[in-house]
Amino acid sequence: MRHSNRQNNEIRNIEFVPRFNPYAEGSCLVKYGNTHVVCTATVDEKLPAWLKGQNKGWITAEYAMLPRSTQVRVPRESKKPSGRTQEIQRLIGRSLRSVVNLSAMKDFSICVDCDVLQADGGTRVASISGGFVALYLAVQKLIAEKRLTVNPIKEFVAAVSCDIYNGEAVLDVDYEEDSNSQVDMNFVMTESGKIVEIQGTAEGEPFEEAQFNELLALGKQGIAQIVALQKKALGVD
Repeated sequence: MRHSNRQNNEIRNIEFVPRFNPYAEGSCLVKYGNTHVVCTATVDEKLPAWLKGQNKGWITAEYAMLPRSTQVRVPRESKKPSGRTQEIQRLIGRSLRSVVNLSAMKDFSICVDCDVLQADGGTRVASISGGFVALYLAVQKLIAEKRLTVNPIKEFVAAVSCDIYNGEAVLDVDYEEDSNSQVDMNFVMTESGKIVEIQGTAEGEPFEEAQFNELLALGKQGIAQIVALQKKALGVD
């Protein structure tokens, strides 16, 4: 039995609060249980220098944890992001770009900032799912303003973590489970079930292919539920 009394295939209470920030073109407060992340999408008509002349837009992401988002203070990364932070923000950017036709975003770049207010496991997967909601709203604003004539978003994308905990496959882990797991896995998948990225590692003993398949099945189930919650929050059928 999980310490939260959830079933092994049960996600936490996940909530998306769209338009949380009144200033950003798109924003969302996402809650995966006690993990809370504010995601804001900022539109800019400036492209990275290396993209000029390629007739397409760009989507990037930044990620940060507030100092007291955890039980002990996390120092601010004011000079240079840590290796972990760089890896997470690259993951978020790749995940969001995977479901966008960048050629339909010519001359626009969107930066999605993901700031962790409170961390209880799964901050990167929450950032991806909430970041997509913020991105979706920013794109809708561009369309409403007739700055984009075609919707560049091809489909929804979301992410969830799955672990082997106490010898059993479990869905959407919190910090207690994640810090004591035997296998740690993060899945990023599209609404249609396509795989964007899988991050996985054995924390001790190697694991079997059958265990991976069990985690993958849980991940698919969880992401389908999360996409449904994204759509409900956005009022999309």
